[in-house]
This record gives sequence, C-alpha cells and structure tokens, in this order.
Amino acid sequence: MADLAARVREAALLEGDFVLSSGRRSRFYVDKYLFSTEPGLLGEISRELAGRIPGGVDRLAGVELGAVPLVVAVSLQSGLPYVIVRRSGKSYGTAREIEGRLQEGESVVLLEDVVTTGAQALAAAERLCALGCRVERIVAVLDRRERPEERLGRFHFEALLRMGDLGVDTPV
Repeated sequence: MADLAARVREAALLEGDFVLSSGRRSRFYVDKYLFSTEPGLLGEISRELAGRIPGGVDRLAGVELGAVPLVVAVSLQSGLPYVIVRRSGKSYGTAREIEGRLQEGESVVLLEDVVTTGAQALAAAERLCALGCRVERIVAVLDRRERPEERLGRFHFEALLRMGDLGVDTPV
C-alpha cells in the first residue's frame, strides 16, 4: 500500500491555499481527477478497491462526478454492475436520481474518491437505503477527515489511504 500512497501523492497531492468542500482552508489538496484520469494509477486503485468488496454484494454505486471513473474501473475488475448516484435528480429527460438499474433488496457497496466530511457519501448511501437497498459499506480512496473512524453515520466505512499515508501529518 506504501507504493500506491507514493503514486497518489506524486500524481495528485497539491500544496498551496485551498478551500475544501467543507468550507475549511487547507495547505494541501488531493485532486482526485489527477489520479482517476491516469490509466495505470486508476487500474491499481481499482484493484485495491475491488479487493475490499465483500462476497454477496450485488451492485456497486458511485457518486457523480468524481467517483464515476472509480466505479466503472472497479466494475470492470469485479464484474459487478454499477449505478451512479446523482447529487440531485436532473431536471430533464428521465429526471432520475440514480442512473443504471437498481432493484429493491440489492446489497450495494458505495465507492467514493476523497472523503473530507463524508456528507456526500452519507447522503448517497441514505438515498440507496431509501430505495430499498442494503449498503454494506462505503469505501473511499482517501479519507482526509480529521478524526477517521470505522463508521460514516450508520455505515461501515473504510479507505485505502489517509493523509498520513501521503506524508501529510494533518488532515487539513
């Protein structure tokens, strides 16, 4: 995992003055698009994420837009179908909040890129549950929360990497 951390750091860790999704300022920013648009690195990440999927899962889910490359790559690795969870329903066409086929009673693993507060992942997981699915866990590439725990709300949570793995001694 140290090699993966080094590769993510090299590809995506930026230093400067950034405003995070939480509204807080940080000297460090991990640009998920810089690691998810590199085929070799995306392949390595997707293999690691696929290894975190428990047996018996029916489907993967990813939050638009950042987790879409991840969920596609992990779907190709694992053979599991996936859905994309929109932040809000689109106002045209089908007006769906979930893109793809999802059936009530399915067991789902939600994939996320970088978790700063977890609010977006938590909202997506709750939406999947409201549709009758069981969210087995939420798995992220990077957890940059100040106090990482094994739960995100009521859901089991795990991450491949934390900021410390990237050589950053403080999450913010």
